[in-house]
Amino acid sequence: MNETQRGFIQLHLSVLLAGFTGLFGRLITLNEVDIVWYRMLFTSAILLVFTGLPRVGWRKFLQLCGCGALLGLHWILFYSSIKASNVSIGVICFSLVGFFTALFEPLIYHRKLSVTELVFSLITVLGVLCIFSLDARYRYGIGIGVVSSAVCALYAICNKKASVGVRSRTVLMYQMSGGIVLVSMIIPIYLAFFPSNQPVVVIPDGTNLWLMLCHALFCTVGMYLLQIQALKRLSAFTVNLTYNLEPCYTIILAFLIFGEGREINFSFYIGIALILLSVLLQTRRALGPKK
Repeated sequence: MNETQRGFIQLHLSVLLAGFTGLFGRLITLNEVDIVWYRMLFTSAILLVFTGLPRVGWRKFLQLCGCGALLGLHWILFYSSIKASNVSIGVICFSLVGFFTALFEPLIYHRKLSVTELVFSLITVLGVLCIFSLDARYRYGIGIGVVSSAVCALYAICNKKASVGVRSRTVLMYQMSGGIVLVSMIIPIYLAFFPSNQPVVVIPDGTNLWLMLCHALFCTVGMYLLQIQALKRLSAFTVNLTYNLEPCYTIILAFLIFGEGREINFSFYIGIALILLSVLLQTRRALGPKK
């Protein structure tokens, strides 16, 4: 097994774990701000037990903290999108991450735009546009989800650069522990512009507490360690585009658990098919012989 194949195995395992993220966002009855803050807190605590406090340079530390802030902001917007619409809509908007990556990555790394990547991304955009034909009541949630995907694309691109030469567990630990400080500063500004219908909870109740712990352990520690490993072997564009499969896993589970299939029309399935096509084309391209 070569490095690229190993990277794809790690990537698809992380996508599978990511498929449960939207479900936790629906099952946990806290608002999006509480979910993100406690997710980062519990993840930091879990990683601290296993990694301690490894030394990294101040510049690297600040880079990792900045990536953690981007990740926290993405999570806040992601959960807000789910609560404003439903699980299926929230995760479908996440499919636009590949499109934003195809635009942002060349600008950050100072390289030419890839026509192939743009074409694959536009297939995804076309799929999302088909899904946008849903009821107008979901437009607010969709708008938040689009912004969330743009922030996530920036996180993945910056994380690929910041994590070079640092162990995966160390990367995630400093992103969570440093990011929670910056997220705590972002939260009052966010609530000022987007007041939540749910009150801020200082200490979660028993059910929410256990759900948050499971969310942190499996859908954060496990998922992001696998993702960071994959980013060391694959491009940020390939990783983000493959994450377009996350909605497929989440939507199937949402149909079974929450009965969201009643709210879906035929154009939704066309959109899903186009998103899957873009992922398959990029996977074939990445695994094919290099010219």
